[in-house]
Amino acid sequence: MRLHRLEVEGFGPFLERQTVDFDAFAADGIFLIAGRTGAGKSSILDAVCFGLYGSVPRYDGGEKRLRSDHCEPDDPSEVVVEFSTTAGRFRVTRSPEYMRPARRGGGMTKQASAVALDEWTGDAWLGRAARAVDVANELDAILQLSQSQFLQVILLAQNRFARFLLADSKERQALLRRLFGTERFEDIQVRFDERRKASDNALSARLMTVTTRLEEAETVVVDAGLQGTTADAGDGSESPDDSPPEVGAGPTEERLEALRRALARAEYRAERAQADADDAERRSTDADAALAARREEQAAQRERDRARAALRRLDDEEPQIATARAELDRARSAEGLRPAIAAATRARCALDAAAEAEAEARTRWKALGIALPELTATMLEDWATARSEQRGSWQRAQEYEQRSAQRAEERAEATRRVAEASERIAADDVERSALPQERAAASAEREAARRTADRIDALAQECDRARSRRAAAVEVARLSTVIETVDGEFAAANTRLARKQTELSTLLQRRLDGMAGELAEALVSGQACAVCGSTTHPAPAAHTDPVSGDDIAEAQSERDDAARSERETADRLTALRAELAAATALADGRDAEQGDAELAAAVAAHDEALSAVGRVAETEERLAAIEERIARLERERDDSSAALATAREALAVLEEREREAEAIIAEARGPFASVAERVADSAEGIAAARALAAALAETARRGTAADEARSERDAAIALSVFDDSDHVETALRSTAERDALEGRITAHTVQRETEKAILLPLEMRTLPEEPIDVGPAEEAARVSRDAWKNAVDSSAQASAVARRLGALIDGAATEHARSAEQMQEHELLKGLADTIAGRAGNTRRMTLETFVLAAELEEIVDAANRRLSDMSTGRYQLRHSDALAARGAASGLGIVVFDAFTGHTRPAQSLSGGETFLSSLALALGLAEVVTARAGGITLDTLFIDEGFGSLDADTLDVAMRTLDELRAGGRTVGVISHVEAMQEQIPAQLRVEQTDAGPSRIVGPAGSRG
Repeated sequence: MRLHRLEVEGFGPFLERQTVDFDAFAADGIFLIAGRTGAGKSSILDAVCFGLYGSVPRYDGGEKRLRSDHCEPDDPSEVVVEFSTTAGRFRVTRSPEYMRPARRGGGMTKQASAVALDEWTGDAWLGRAARAVDVANELDAILQLSQSQFLQVILLAQNRFARFLLADSKERQALLRRLFGTERFEDIQVRFDERRKASDNALSARLMTVTTRLEEAETVVVDAGLQGTTADAGDGSESPDDSPPEVGAGPTEERLEALRRALARAEYRAERAQADADDAERRSTDADAALAARREEQAAQRERDRARAALRRLDDEEPQIATARAELDRARSAEGLRPAIAAATRARCALDAAAEAEAEARTRWKALGIALPELTATMLEDWATARSEQRGSWQRAQEYEQRSAQRAEERAEATRRVAEASERIAADDVERSALPQERAAASAEREAARRTADRIDALAQECDRARSRRAAAVEVARLSTVIETVDGEFAAANTRLARKQTELSTLLQRRLDGMAGELAEALVSGQACAVCGSTTHPAPAAHTDPVSGDDIAEAQSERDDAARSERETADRLTALRAELAAATALADGRDAEQGDAELAAAVAAHDEALSAVGRVAETEERLAAIEERIARLERERDDSSAALATAREALAVLEEREREAEAIIAEARGPFASVAERVADSAEGIAAARALAAALAETARRGTAADEARSERDAAIALSVFDDSDHVETALRSTAERDALEGRITAHTVQRETEKAILLPLEMRTLPEEPIDVGPAEEAARVSRDAWKNAVDSSAQASAVARRLGALIDGAATEHARSAEQMQEHELLKGLADTIAGRAGNTRRMTLETFVLAAELEEIVDAANRRLSDMSTGRYQLRHSDALAARGAASGLGIVVFDAFTGHTRPAQSLSGGETFLSSLALALGLAEVVTARAGGITLDTLFIDEGFGSLDADTLDVAMRTLDELRAGGRTVGVISHVEAMQEQIPAQLRVEQTDAGPSRIVGPAGSRG
């Protein structure tokens, strides 16, 4: 990687844009960045790191004060880094995030960070990325170095030399891990530890499963009493195995064998228990059958005794049943007289009701105070008829009186219609008077739009001409630029042709001048000369400037190529100038800006004409609408006039009818307040008269009907078994009562026959008279059933024990077989995990990652020693140490110093300040070489060292300078930051950072400041 250019503005101590041209120091190979303390020397390296990675190492973990404190709110902050790698030449432009005043609303707002990556294509810069994440990804592929690696191999900032040399193994491991990316080995260690723990847990779980199942099986054996000899059948028979197992003792295989013997005894016990359960079931079945027979006889005995008692009770009820039969017979006889008695009763009740209605009608009539010669039904009807005829003459007046409000509403509505018609005629007159002026304005607008629309074709042609002139003006500008370029190419081609022609002429002259020498080279002693024919050659010419025919041919070919190129360029230039002349004529003296203005004006005029077409149609529609409105208003005026006349006529008719109605109402009202009151009074008298007449007639009719019904009742009783109506009514029963009597009689008869049918077969079975006792049979059945249940429970328990014990033994045996295989795999995995993690037999406590980093550290130390040996005149060498650290700490990444003067190693902390600097510098450079190789073998053409050279004495400083001189070998450029005067004397190429009187710093040197 090589840095070419750096630009900073509004960054750190720099306010105005400062530019550093690193290519200017390429010839010197080493240059010094000098300046007073605090001027901003290290800020140059900060700017490089910020431009490439977006952060500054000095601000890690603190406030990122990247923007210059000297900046005003509108001043920019920007860093531009231009560099090249094997992938090409690139430029990074980056701005930091900072707070600035808000443009609206006051207060502060955040100015977001920005970054852009460009690539040089040979002709111009081409954008590669403009988002932070995209730029980071692109730079990661281009630089092939992380920020940590960059700070270790290219930008060796302050306080980073001795940090790596004096670090302990843990700190050195953290740094090397970032540089070499060995986190994957720690991930491998973590994954193997997780696998070891998972395997250990799985194996423990499986062994625990085996132990648990064995213990559970042995518990089953003990609880079931399966140890040793047992007499399970109760008949003296023994189990097949006579050797008692020691439950819970011995290894797993012995415990399994003992349990299998117990399982055989359990299975034998289960078979015997099942046989006993079958015998008990048969005995229980026989006892249940005997109990069922005894219970059936007992039930039959009880049914016989019940039937006997029921017959005795039915015989005792016979007198009551006879009385019920007699009552039912008299009720049936009286039922035939019920219609006549009911008819007489109804007639008497109707007569009583008619007498009460007549009394009420007489009271109502007397209240009216109307006197009649005789109070008969005929007289009353005649009076009511006469009065009804008189009331009919008042009916029309009453209707007029009821419709008074309706007539008032009709008059109001007619008045409203007259007013509306008058208002409508006035409004139409106003609207009609404004329409002629509106019609004249629309006609004028239509004519103006029509005149504009008639110019559409002319304006379209003007647009086309304007476009042509504008395109020609643009083409003139383009062709002028192209002609300038081609003119330069033509001049170059012409110059090249002249040069090639001169070169060819020179070669031809040299060929002619050297022809004698060329012929002399072909002379052979004793052979005739091709020119003079002499066979002696006393003074052949020397061929000091040979030119061959091939050289001439090549020069002629180049001359011809140059002539062809010059001719083609001339033809192209001629064609371009012809095109330029044509375009200039077409542009008519206008440039592109004038062409744009004319085209815009022409397009606007054409658009206006197009719009005018639409306005013509629109105004014509408006004129047609106005004419239609005028015609419509004329029609509406005629209609409104006719409606007004009709409304006035209707109002007059209504007023005349109201006067007639008032006269009729006044005549019919008479002395009453209203016609309705007079009609109501007349209606009440008519109703009272007719009601009394109807009551008198009804009373007479009901009396006659009552006499007839009583005569019919008395005749029917005389023909019956009863003496009078009172006896008949006493014998009468309701339908429900008769049904109840008949049901009681029938039920008694049916029940007596049923009980006889039940008792007859039971009497024939000769059952004992004493109560049958089922207690002994129930006790025998209960005992047999309990014995069977106990036998079934014992059989089930024995079978369950055998099944449970068999399942536990099978499970334990299976898990035990699997645990053996799993144990082998676990031991292998455990050994591998312990080795990777630095446990077990690893006395150095080196993990896999530490082992890998130790190999890298050995290469770093070897690379450092190649320089440290020269820098210390062979006295010191760095050595990698894998000695075991104190107190069990991790080891393997130690660095000690071998002192050739003493022949012993010692800690790096024992070196002096100058020795520490030289050792740290050598180690940093060795680290840079190894990291560079691991990063893909990238080249380091630029290197910066920012370190306190002021702590070195003169001799050590000379050694450091010689080392730096070696670094610039092979085209490398080394930048050193220091304010030591001795270094300023030894390094002529310098870049100075000065602090101005106003406060901001500036860079003085190649490129320097701008502005």
